[in-house]
Amino acid sequence: MAEELVAGCWWLDLGGTNAYLVEDGDDLVLVDAGMPWHADDVRAGVRDAGYGLADVTRVFVTHYDIDHVGGLRSLDLDAPVHVGAKDADFLTGRRRPPLSNRKGFFQRVTGLFAPTLTDVAYVADGDQLGSFTAFATPGHTPGHVAYVSRERGVAFLGDLVREADGALEPSPWALSYDTGDVRESIGSLVRESPAFDVACVGHGTPLVTGGKKALAGALG
Repeated sequence: MAEELVAGCWWLDLGGTNAYLVEDGDDLVLVDAGMPWHADDVRAGVRDAGYGLADVTRVFVTHYDIDHVGGLRSLDLDAPVHVGAKDADFLTGRRRPPLSNRKGFFQRVTGLFAPTLTDVAYVADGDQLGSFTAFATPGHTPGHVAYVSRERGVAFLGDLVREADGALEPSPWALSYDTGDVRESIGSLVRESPAFDVACVGHGTPLVTGGKKALAGALG
């Protein structure tokens, strides 16, 4: 269930969507949490890595979508949940996704099954969370965030891109708020982020070498 990609970083393959666990100094970070029915799989993956849920000290959410936040409904974690500022209000219930956007409409419907959380830390572009820097990468969702650690050489890219046949490709039109913003965010992340080998994607198989080069290649 848990596959160690590099020392201290595990891939939790939930079947169609991914979560991750990473040691970062004194912190143990869960990155995303799958669908509502994936909570037991997340627990099992954390155990496979040699930990329990009580050991998790932070949660990084790359974006508000049911297949990334749904598992938080049942995990009962005693840890702050870090979410990009423009998606955080969806998770707290202060705002609802817009019906005027096709993706927003989908989020509104699936939000019936998503958790409503109170212990949410709003993440801004450039925030430092342990060794990870948060990069605002809107397009797939307004508050999509990538988390990149120079020290660990690891990037959590969420659904900014997805893996197919060993390459990375941008989030497609049908699943994004704005594909133009997706491409701008990829370019910005390539320019501004530190080097990383490990590219942890929300869908597909994570890359363990050449991650940043593959991200640049997603722009064609």
